[in-house]
Amino acid sequence: QVLVVETGGGSVQTGGSLRLSCLASGHDFNDPAMAWFRQAPGKEREGISCISSRSEAIVYAKPVKGRFTISRDNAKNALYLQMNNLEPDDTATYYCAVGFYDTCPPSWAEFSRYKTWGQGTQVTVSS
Repeated sequence: QVLVVETGGGSVQTGGSLRLSCLASGHDFNDPAMAWFRQAPGKEREGISCISSRSEAIVYAKPVKGRFTISRDNAKNALYLQMNNLEPDDTATYYCAVGFYDTCPPSWAEFSRYKTWGQGTQVTVSS
């Protein structure tokens, strides 16, 4: 069984930066594709970025493209999200997700592609 824990959330002002981390553990963690999702109050959970098994493919949702950077360190079973130029609309709980597969196809944001989710970390951006 794979478990994931997110850290790094916090409160910042508009224009600030945060770096989220996700550490995965479990004997059957075989470097699958991973993703970050977020859920704002009163809104549906949305995918914001996916990274494939060996980082050969990376995709971003439009609202964060150019501001957020996803990366991973397979030696550490770690996933990261560098968030720059944060805006109040980025306020949400951010979740790390471990995929069933190795890739990030056009359907990467479908929840059914992910087998394990973290408990989330809160990001609050004030104006």
